[in-house]
Amino acid sequence: MTTYQFIEFSVEHGIGHLRLNRPEKKNAINDSLCLEIEHAFINLPDDVNVIVFSGAGPEFCAGLDLAEHKAREPFEVVKHSNMWHRVFGHIQNSGIPVIAAMQGAVIGGGLELAICAHIRVTEKGTFYRLPEGRHGIFVGGGASVNVARVIGTSRMTEMMLTGRDVDAEEGYRIGLGHYVVENGASLDKAMELAASIAKNSKYSNWAMTTGLAHISNMAADDGLYTESLICGITQTSDEVKARIESFLNRKKK
Repeated sequence: MTTYQFIEFSVEHGIGHLRLNRPEKKNAINDSLCLEIEHAFINLPDDVNVIVFSGAGPEFCAGLDLAEHKAREPFEVVKHSNMWHRVFGHIQNSGIPVIAAMQGAVIGGGLELAICAHIRVTEKGTFYRLPEGRHGIFVGGGASVNVARVIGTSRMTEMMLTGRDVDAEEGYRIGLGHYVVENGASLDKAMELAASIAKNSKYSNWAMTTGLAHISNMAADDGLYTESLICGITQTSDEVKARIESFLNRKKK
């Protein structure tokens, strides 16, 4: 297993655990951390069925590490943003379900990272913030598409203009989180969900984590056509046939 500087990655019983490991920096994101995430996803072992994301220490991720922020020419800024999009795209589109276990701060780029997870577990003390307006910058890690798609453009605009904190309960109501648990319990809940999801067919997990996102970007007719194609791929595999046969035989008994 590769040793990283800013993340930790381990696999046990088919569940990968990717932990942001900069607790002294509240797990703030720098370029090296981004590229380590990319390396981990590109080189996933074959036995990984689900991935759990978490952050070391009391905070999930405080966003972009402004201490390492440097002035760039416009085109360099564009390429830097493209790099974040590429890295976060691996999380969304690997075909493997990703569960984020969040506590404390989920700020700016940390929210852009978390929103890429297919399931998000938050603790009661979790809060979200988009502070870009205060810093005189704009989101660059995909929030204008990914966060806005979840909570709506109007809500995201308000969050960016005010820079206010959104607590765990409000975040649950608007879709930033799917589960709210007691403080200190997010990782256990995420692992519990991961163990259940790992029992699914890999074909189904792939279809659900990649197919739905693509279909949501299509016109209705194209989406329905794509749905039929995905049905054809998933429901005719030997594994799925065996699962359905086992289920039917169990019901007969």
